[in-house]
Amino acid sequence: MSTSYRNRIQEFKVALSEDTIDLKALRELCFSGVPFEGGIRALCWKILLNYLPLDQTLWDSFLKKQREVYSQFLKEMIIQPGIAKANLGLSREDVTMEDHPLNPNPDSRWNTYFKDNEVLLQIDKDVRRLYPDMAFFQRPTDYPCQLILDPQNDYETLRRRVEQTTLKAQTVNRNRSGVTNVSSPGKSLNLYPSNEYEVLPSGSEAHWEVVERILFIYAKLNPGIAYVQGMNEIVGPIYYTFATDPNDQWNEHAEADTFFCFTNLMSENRDNFIKSLDDSQCGITYKMESVYSMLKDKDMELYLKLQEQNIKPQYFTFRWLTLLLSQEFLLPDVIRIWDTLFSDQDRFHFLILVCCAMLILIRDHLLAGDFTVNMRLLQDYPISDVHTILTKAKELQDNS
Repeated sequence: MSTSYRNRIQEFKVALSEDTIDLKALRELCFSGVPFEGGIRALCWKILLNYLPLDQTLWDSFLKKQREVYSQFLKEMIIQPGIAKANLGLSREDVTMEDHPLNPNPDSRWNTYFKDNEVLLQIDKDVRRLYPDMAFFQRPTDYPCQLILDPQNDYETLRRRVEQTTLKAQTVNRNRSGVTNVSSPGKSLNLYPSNEYEVLPSGSEAHWEVVERILFIYAKLNPGIAYVQGMNEIVGPIYYTFATDPNDQWNEHAEADTFFCFTNLMSENRDNFIKSLDDSQCGITYKMESVYSMLKDKDMELYLKLQEQNIKPQYFTFRWLTLLLSQEFLLPDVIRIWDTLFSDQDRFHFLILVCCAMLILIRDHLLAGDFTVNMRLLQDYPISDVHTILTKAKELQDNS
């Protein structure tokens, strides 16, 4: 470890040791990247994503309260209707008279349960393939959810719920563009070959199952948006960062902390996932066009070339913007980009600068290429050095 890097870690430690965090100073430090050592990155992200209060003296009581709230969400939302939870002090309800699986009432808890299964199946399919090149999400977590896995209670895991799900109607997979991919109900019974993923022993759960739970609870609490394909790509790097925190007292609670940080980030980013808002000023279309507007200002020649070839921003910036570049780079590089994005007060404007920088950095290739070559470049971005990209984006910001 170089002396300059050690000094940088020390700067972070000093900034994070203040009773009241100086957010402006911390943002400036984080903008150039956050060290992983000592759990510094995970802690900084919790502050930058407006989860932890700036007053450190409040942290213990705040975290205790938030984690209790999350436990309550688990109790209320990952539960099969009609099953009593005696160990939680709930009396057994006899639901057979008023509520039953064939109850046509839309307010029926069974009806809700079956609708939730449709969302759960989509989440399950997406989280199982999260970062397939990495073993991390398939590995067992050191901190499985005891509330659900405790053999003394009757909670069913989401994994078991997926395995047992048989939808009477066709299974509908919902993606960002609406309802698509109608598959037959039979396929939902055996979604994955038994040898595709290691079956963990009873009492264990993989990291992808934790991510699945976070997304399912988010969908339940936000019915207006629920779950849209791609959210898994946003929650994944946050959970990975928190679950690999070297401080056990933090990574033990990675699930709850990830949920609240993801919720905060989505509160800023959710309009990108709501189709009805696409053409509004807060929607994704406006943001995609903003990339081209900025490019027009910074590099007219390149802008005209893309226009001439009829390469529209939605062909590639849709994914860049909605998923915060999480599919364009390897996970460590995505995390490094997010250090800078999260530290910028106007983080989504800086994302547009990053996208513009990515175009300008390959301008010579784009000016020389035809439509097919250029589309391939934009959909499989060739530069892997994110430091170069971020430096260019900062240069664009300073010159604007």
